[in-house]
Amino acid sequence: MRYLYILLSILTFATSSCNKFGKIQKSKDYEYKLSKANEYYDNKKYKFAQQLYEELFPIFKGSDKFESLYYKYAYCFYREGMYREAENLFKGYLEVFPNNTHAEELDFMRGYCFYKQSPKIELDQTNTLKAMNMMQNFISIHPGSDKIREATETIDKCRAKLEQKDFRSSQLYFNVGEYRAAAIAFSNLINNYPESNSGENYKLMVVKSYFRFAKMSISSKQEERYIKVISEYEDFVDRYPESKLLKVAETYRNQSQNQIKLIQNEQTSSSTKR
Repeated sequence: MRYLYILLSILTFATSSCNKFGKIQKSKDYEYKLSKANEYYDNKKYKFAQQLYEELFPIFKGSDKFESLYYKYAYCFYREGMYREAENLFKGYLEVFPNNTHAEELDFMRGYCFYKQSPKIELDQTNTLKAMNMMQNFISIHPGSDKIREATETIDKCRAKLEQKDFRSSQLYFNVGEYRAAAIAFSNLINNYPESNSGENYKLMVVKSYFRFAKMSISSKQEERYIKVISEYEDFVDRYPESKLLKVAETYRNQSQNQIKLIQNEQTSSSTKR
């Protein structure tokens, strides 16, 4: 009985709220309607506020209350998780009120809306790239903004996601035996994300991938490809002289040197027999 009472109370409250909202919607007192929209907004009932603001949009357009209405209307979509629509409205606000005190804030929010639309790593990252570009533009245009730190952190998060996506693609090449493609992909990771903490891991994968590529090559191509392994190892030493992974990379260098000696010995032996 207690739970039934609670359920009935909730239903009664919901019905009462809907009836009250319906009466507000039907009102022709637009000042009253706007005040109720603001009240819903302040109480975080964004869906109700959004509907009222939308109805009032043409009524107050051009008035001194339009800017505030537009600002809150846009944020209703953002608070409801409708980031694409919110971005469009933030953009529209900036076009109508480019010099308003909220302009800097909403310029940031446009980029942040794209960040909020950034999907899972395995999906297309167009919105992630847009978020990065817009945040970089924001930093350039507003160098003194108190949003600089947040914009920078957002860029870092986007870069980390893009790096992880590229890493997965590189690892997939390696896993399916496309070793040359894997070596190139891991090299691109190093070049594209020079500040990454995983740089030495990527470089080891370059050495390892070229070694596997050389090993599976036809005999006439093996020597030059083992030389490539040694060259990549030397680049590893130059880039990461203190790396704990150098010993592992060194084993691929040593094996490559041994294979080159065997190939050269076979070539000498073959020439002698002739």
